[in-house]
Amino acid sequence: MSQYYDALETREPAEREREQLARLPWQLAHAVQAAPALARILGSTDTASVTTREALAQLPVTRKSELLELQKATRASDAFGGFAAARGPRTRRVFASPGTLYEPEGAAPDYWRTARAFFAAGFRAGELVHNSFSYHMTPAGSIMETGAHALGCTVFPGGTGQTEQQVQAIAELRPHGYVGTPSFLKLMLEKAADQHIALPTLTKALVSGEAFPPSLRDWLDERGVGAYQCYATADVGLIAYETPAREGLVIDEGVLVEIVRPGTGEPVPEGEVGEVVVTPLFNADYPLVRFGTGDLSAMLPGTCPTGRSNARIKGWMGRADQTTKVRGMFVHPGQVAQVARRFPEVLRARLVVEGEMAQDRMTLHLECNGAPPGLAERVAEAIREVTKLRGEVRIVAPGSLPNDGKVIEDARRYE
Repeated sequence: MSQYYDALETREPAEREREQLARLPWQLAHAVQAAPALARILGSTDTASVTTREALAQLPVTRKSELLELQKATRASDAFGGFAAARGPRTRRVFASPGTLYEPEGAAPDYWRTARAFFAAGFRAGELVHNSFSYHMTPAGSIMETGAHALGCTVFPGGTGQTEQQVQAIAELRPHGYVGTPSFLKLMLEKAADQHIALPTLTKALVSGEAFPPSLRDWLDERGVGAYQCYATADVGLIAYETPAREGLVIDEGVLVEIVRPGTGEPVPEGEVGEVVVTPLFNADYPLVRFGTGDLSAMLPGTCPTGRSNARIKGWMGRADQTTKVRGMFVHPGQVAQVARRFPEVLRARLVVEGEMAQDRMTLHLECNGAPPGLAERVAEAIREVTKLRGEVRIVAPGSLPNDGKVIEDARRYE
């Protein structure tokens, strides 16, 4: 039996890059032609010329935090705000995310592309999967169910809550594996132990939707459940998935992933933490372009020891939206980037907000490659011009700022 879902996973990296970039102009042209909102965002972009990652990086980022407002702006005439390209039979379901943001599910088999993640987690055709993701309004249950079906699995739609009934169903139906949040899996295993109910068939799991620390992974493993995580969203489907190597998450074959500096669209060097930006390559129904997930991660060097040759990310490392209110004014990561871009000497910038009981102080820490005289004063003037607030400037040595993706650090005391 093959250890890979398909041959795409082991392509030569150069071959993958060539084939994916060859697909990119079609995807962009389709987005402009079929989705009015994307036509407005991309404007006069010559889609045929976007054949490199450098050209892709010049296009605007549409962030999840912005998508809701953009959708609301034209909701009176189109519930999807002009972002959905499909209607009628091509749209199988419609879901709602908090806000409310409406998202379509197309009719293509494995629309969210999660079968690949199931396979890497050890699931195989003919097995029964206990799905404890929500089936109500939000798409998580369907995201996983359609992938399991594409792999040839049978699904029990457990949904959320009703822990005792779900434990009973696992004991009696004897599923091969679980899909859901890792915390709910832990809760069910604890409930089964309390009631002296054996769950011998539950030996594998695909978890998502929240952080999955090594301590919880080890706790599950000690109880006979090998759990692997995947990273997916309702907007772009599967982004990356864990393999038995447990060294980061391998990027899915159906997306282009960039890591950009929060508040900007600028890709960061490999290894630096930034925001995950995704462009799906095979979604004709909801063709988002450079979608900013709002999640932080970083690219890992090299490839997966399992032989899967796509790039890897570290996994979820927090949220990128660090907008902070200072003295009654909102300061955004994009404003910090705007200040830094004015000065070529600046390598990285981090705004630290400190103080107690409304005595806010802003200090912009700058890694500089040689700081000319008067730089701090000129940067301070730019801070005031861009943010309308006064801030101090501190020049630090290159490499001294933490690599955690934070552009704004709120270090205030709220006690």
